[in-house]
Amino acid sequence: MNKSELIEAMADSADISKAAAGRALDGLIDAITKAVKNNDTVSVVGFGTFLLRERAARTGRNPKTGNTIEIAASKAPAFKAGKAFKDAVN
Repeated sequence: MNKSELIEAMADSADISKAAAGRALDGLIDAITKAVKNNDTVSVVGFGTFLLRERAARTGRNPKTGNTIEIAASKAPAFKAGKAFKDAVN
């Protein structure tokens, strides 16, 4: 399912226009992005949690040359599925 299909499904489910559903989806994505960027956790009960994970600096290996390289520390967005979502999928 791509974004336009998701917007269409949201519009049908909520009985609203596709334009309104698109604005709602864009607003949701913006709000989650801003919160996670500020190191806040966004929890939607029954669905899951969006959070920011810290990755420590580490030593890696270039597979082409075999040389060791230093990989810098970084931050990565993550999603942890909630119990109800896991149960619905399984």
